[in-house]
Amino acid sequence: MEYKPIRAIISGGGTGGHIFPAISIANKLKELNPDTEILFVGATGKMEMEKVPAASYEIVGLPIVGMQRQLNLKNIVNDLQVPYRIVKSVSMARKLIRKFKPDVAIGVGGYASAPLLWAATGMKVPALIQEQNSFAGMTNKILGKRVQCICVAYEGMERFFPADRIVMSGNPIRKEVSTPPTAEMRDEAIRFYGLDPEKKHIFIVGGSLGSGTLNRSVKKWIEDGCPGGEGAEVIWQCGKYYKKGVDEFMAAHPVEGIRHYDFIARMDLAYAAADVVVTRSGASTVSELCAMHKAAIFVPSPNVAEDHQTHNAMALVRKNAALIVKDADAPDKLMGTALELIHDQGLIATLEENAGKMALTDAAQVICDQVYKLI
Repeated sequence: MEYKPIRAIISGGGTGGHIFPAISIANKLKELNPDTEILFVGATGKMEMEKVPAASYEIVGLPIVGMQRQLNLKNIVNDLQVPYRIVKSVSMARKLIRKFKPDVAIGVGGYASAPLLWAATGMKVPALIQEQNSFAGMTNKILGKRVQCICVAYEGMERFFPADRIVMSGNPIRKEVSTPPTAEMRDEAIRFYGLDPEKKHIFIVGGSLGSGTLNRSVKKWIEDGCPGGEGAEVIWQCGKYYKKGVDEFMAAHPVEGIRHYDFIARMDLAYAAADVVVTRSGASTVSELCAMHKAAIFVPSPNVAEDHQTHNAMALVRKNAALIVKDADAPDKLMGTALELIHDQGLIATLEENAGKMALTDAAQVICDQVYKLI
C-alpha cells in the first residue's frame, strides 16, 4: 500500500485509555509518512489538553461535557448546560473541519468524539471509530451507524455495530509493553526495584490517580499481618491522589518487601518483575497484559459507563486467561487470591499462555491501513 501524506483529524480523550491509543495511531501515521498532518480535537479541561501537546501534536478543545449521574447542585447545573454545549461543540467542529479540510476523521471515544464525528460524517468526511472496550458505549453505538469502519479489540462486537464495517484490530499499545519480557529484562527489573530475585512478586497498579479499593485491600492485608505473604514481595502503585495517606500508613505499619509509589514511570520493568499483576480492567491495561503474557487478577471499577471494565475482564476470564475479584469483595478476598495464585505456578503458566493467545500487537498498523483504505 502507498502511504501518501494525508490530513487526519483525531478526536476523543477524557482518560488515558482513550488518549494513549489516539497518540499511538497518530505516531504510526507519521511513521508511515512524516508529511502527514494531524489535528487532535479534545474536550476543554480534560487531560488530553495536556497529554497531546506533550506528545508534540496540536489540539483544539471543544466545550463538550457529559451528563453526570450523581445528584447534587454542581451536577444539576452541569446537566442543564449539556444541550447547549453539544450544539456549540458540533458548530465548532464543523468550522474546524472546513478550516483543516481533513481527508479522514478518527474517533477514539470520550466526549469530544461525538460532536466531531457527527459533524464529519454529516460533511461527507470518511470516518473511523476505534472502540477499545468489549462493551461499546452509547456514543460509539450511535456513531457506528454513520462511520464507514469500526476497529475493535474483542470478538462479538456485532451486538453493537454493523457486522460489515467491523475490523478486528486490537488496541494500540505503547511499544515498550508490546512483547513478553525476556529473562534479561526481568533481571534488570529486579535490580531496578531493589527486589529479591529468590522471591515471588506481585505488582498492584491502580492507574495514575490510584484506586481506593486496591489501596484499601492492601492496607487491610497489612493490618492483618500480611497473611500468606511469606516468600513474596509487592510493588504497589497507590496513585498520586492517595500517596500522602499511604506514606503515613506505611510509616505506622512498616513492612519489609512492600515498595509503594505514586506513579510507575517504567511500566515495562514493573510488568517484567511481576509474577502476578493486580489491576483494574481498562481496555489499554488488558491489552498490555495480553501482549506481555502476564497472569492478572482484575478488579473492575464499578464507576464506569455500562460497566465496561467487567465486560473487558470477563472476555479473558471466560478463556481462562485471567482471574476476577469483584470490587465489593476486594478488601476481604483480593490479597488472599493473589497470594494463592503466586504460589500456583501451573495456573500462572496457564493464564500467561492463554492471555498471550489473545494479544493483538499490531493494532496501530491495522487501524492506519484501514484509514488509507477509507481515503
